[in-house]
Amino acid sequence: MAAANLLSEEEFSCPVCCDIFRDPVLLSCSHSVCRTCLQQFWETKGSQECPVCRRRSSKSDPPCNRALKNLCEAFLESRSQRASAEFEVLCSLHNEKLKLFCLEDQQPVCVVCNLSKAHKNHNCCPIDEAVCDFKNKLKTSLERLQQNLKALEEVKQTCDETAAHIKCQAQHTERQIKEEFEKLHQFLRDEESARIAALKEEEEQKSHMMRRKIEEMNGEIESLSDQIRNLQKEMEAEDILVQHTPKEPEKVSALLINVAKHLSSLKFRVWENMQKILQYTPVTLDPNTAHPHLHLSDDLTTAECRPQTSLLPDNPERFEVYPCVLGSEGFNSGTHCWDVDVGGSEYWALGVIRESESRKGSSVWDSVWSLHYSKSSNEYWISCPGQADHVLTPTEKLQRVRVQLDWDRGKVTFTDLITSSHLHTITHTFTDTVFPIIYSYSSPVRLLPAKISVMIENQSVVC
Repeated sequence: MAAANLLSEEEFSCPVCCDIFRDPVLLSCSHSVCRTCLQQFWETKGSQECPVCRRRSSKSDPPCNRALKNLCEAFLESRSQRASAEFEVLCSLHNEKLKLFCLEDQQPVCVVCNLSKAHKNHNCCPIDEAVCDFKNKLKTSLERLQQNLKALEEVKQTCDETAAHIKCQAQHTERQIKEEFEKLHQFLRDEESARIAALKEEEEQKSHMMRRKIEEMNGEIESLSDQIRNLQKEMEAEDILVQHTPKEPEKVSALLINVAKHLSSLKFRVWENMQKILQYTPVTLDPNTAHPHLHLSDDLTTAECRPQTSLLPDNPERFEVYPCVLGSEGFNSGTHCWDVDVGGSEYWALGVIRESESRKGSSVWDSVWSLHYSKSSNEYWISCPGQADHVLTPTEKLQRVRVQLDWDRGKVTFTDLITSSHLHTITHTFTDTVFPIIYSYSSPVRLLPAKISVMIENQSVVC
């Protein structure tokens, strides 16, 4: 170590890389070079020459210069210790090494400071222990930051997926809107064509009648002209034998186009006919709440459980455990009802759920008032929060069910639409907004459209 301290850094430097020797080898000419530097030099030159004197080496694998290697390692260690000593901080008051750390003042102190009035009765520990404690705290903080970073990256990924899904939603919805309006446009075009065709038909009929009438009139005019000429001849004769009584021409009526029939309340009549293609459902399903395995129809009235085919964002509104979907509108007053075709579904549930209930856990049914069916047990039952299930025994298998909510009176009523028989009424005092909920595990469950009628009363239209 002492010998290493007496030598300069240049004497420990490789002539090729000019850095401290690493794994030096001894050539036959007595020069030393880093093994890696020598191999690179030989590969570049294409011959086994000494990089210093250019003498050819007699050995392709020169031996390690262990003495030089040990000196280089000692030199590096000595230099490291000197660097540490140079950066060692001394107490500004007592010019002593700062070997202690005051836990109360949170600062390094020397032995003399520890005995002084400024730090008397303070808790102090060796500075190495304080550094170790700080490192542990920093490690803990680092772990928390890393966890936060991971959480942020996951949230960002979810945001990226949500942004992509929003774009897909907008494109799909725009396409559906255009398709629906195209149906309306086509209906209006068909209505326009039909009404113009009816007008043209009436025009042709009336025009044909007028042409025939004109021909008749032309015949009568010609006949009358002949009679006039004959009368004029008779008047010139001495004796008038026949008297002619002129015939009054018949007036033509009801030959004009019935404009009122074609234009009277035209928009209303078209709208009246539009009922054939219109469909209204009191409840529309919300795709943003649907479980990923629950596929919804384009008109948002049918829910069917299928394997997931596309990636959906894990938004807070979406059900995570059960294949459920909510109606798009919540109710906090009034009376509302909707009809559901449960068809051949093997496991379904209908009812209402509190808006505040989380959609992510398995405790969803703790806030649902509902009617259930299971094909495996062939049972129907009523489920209410905080109550035991109530088993129902309908006379026939349910195909269509009406759910009626009377929020103000606190009632949820289930009715068999096929037989019009009352199934069960749940009573509860509602205080929160509730949403319609549908659970379907197999075959499609479909919301049925309501009947639309148009009546005219006292010159007003009631739909």
